[in-house]
Order: sequence, then structure tokens, then C-alpha cells
Amino acid sequence: MTLSSPRQLSLPVYLPDDETFNSYYPASGNDELIQKLQSCAEGNITSSIYLYGPQKSGRTHLMHAACAHASDLDRRTLYIPLGIHASISPALFEGVESLNLICIDDIDAIAGHPVWEEALFHLYNRIAEQQDCRLIVSASASPSEACFALPDLISRMQWGLIYQLQAMADDEKLLALQRRAAMRGLQLSDEVGRFLLTRMARDLRTLFDVLDKLDKASMVHQRKLTIPFIKEMLKL
Repeated sequence: MTLSSPRQLSLPVYLPDDETFNSYYPASGNDELIQKLQSCAEGNITSSIYLYGPQKSGRTHLMHAACAHASDLDRRTLYIPLGIHASISPALFEGVESLNLICIDDIDAIAGHPVWEEALFHLYNRIAEQQDCRLIVSASASPSEACFALPDLISRMQWGLIYQLQAMADDEKLLALQRRAAMRGLQLSDEVGRFLLTRMARDLRTLFDVLDKLDKASMVHQRKLTIPFIKEMLKL
């Protein structure tokens, strides 16, 4: 988990400085979700937020962005990645409702674990009694489809706002790649961008990692991003 600032965790996890709302490339249909996440991080809405979508859809980026936004406003934040629940204890939920924003990532990783589910249920209840504590959680499926065993916990999750994260279309991914490239002083043509989209994994994190690798290679070899150069560097 990470507590307030600096953005360093007591666990071997760090919040990346580049995962903010400004660096997020929203797909069509996600504008309302982004606005609600920002308002929640600012403490301007009282409802909890449950957002869900597949792996590598940008859920974690948004959780990091909410924490960063709240921290920039001097609000005390907590980020907990429950994908590593086997290495931590439900006791970490105790007393955290005194903070301003709690972001729990991959909440469905503890679905079917009675001790964790009960601890989470009680955390929801304690947060509901606070004046200035907000909760954002992420999962791969909706509350009713995420295999939680405790009915009362599912009910608590459904109290708040629920959003499904919409996937990006290929044209939106291309634009995001070109914007990322431009930030690095690179020119990424439509042809080259579409080549990457057809030959690489299609999630933005993988595509951005590939672009970072190509950026370094282009500087070393003093070459532009062309399809032959990309094939050579990525051994395609």
C-alpha cells in the first residue's frame, strides 16, 4: 500500500509519477468516469466508485491518477493493490478511514476469501460513517459478477457509482501512440503506428513500452521510426 506522499510504499510497490489524469488517454464513453474520479479524489462527491474492466484496460493507471490528484491537493491518500493480497494482511484496513482517499486496486482478487471479504465489508461501513473519506475500487468484473461470496459486501459495493471502463478503438490507440511519440520528439506516421497495432499486443501499456524501447534505439542508431527499422529492432 502507499500512504499519502511521498509516493513510496511500505510494500515493494511504487506509484509511477507519469500515471496521472493528464497522461491518461480516455476512450470514447469514459469522459464521465474520469470526471467522477477527479471529483471523488477532490472530496466533492460522497459516493464510492467501483470501476471495472479487463486487465490492461487502464484501471490501474486511473487508480494511480486519483491518488496523485488527491496528493497534489494535500489530501491524504492510500493505494492498496490487492493482487498481492497473499503477501499482506486484512489488518491493513484498520483505521485507514481517517484518510481522505482510499484506492483499492484489483478488489476482486480477494473474492471468495472470507476473512478478506469481511474486513472489506467493515471498511465500507466505517467509510460510510466518515465525513471526508472517499473510496475508489477497481475490478475485472461488476460486483454481481466478480464471485464475491458475502452478499452484504456485494450490497455495499452497489451503494455507490459503478462504471465499466470502455475499451479504446484502434484509431484512439493510434492517436495515443502518436501523442506519446511526440512527447519524446519522435514522429510516428499513421502507417508505422498501424503496423505496431497489428504486430504488438494491443493494450496501451505494452504499446507504450515498445515505443519507449524504439525511442532509445532510434537515438542510439540515429534512425527514424520506419517499418524496416522497427522490424530490425524488434526482430519481427
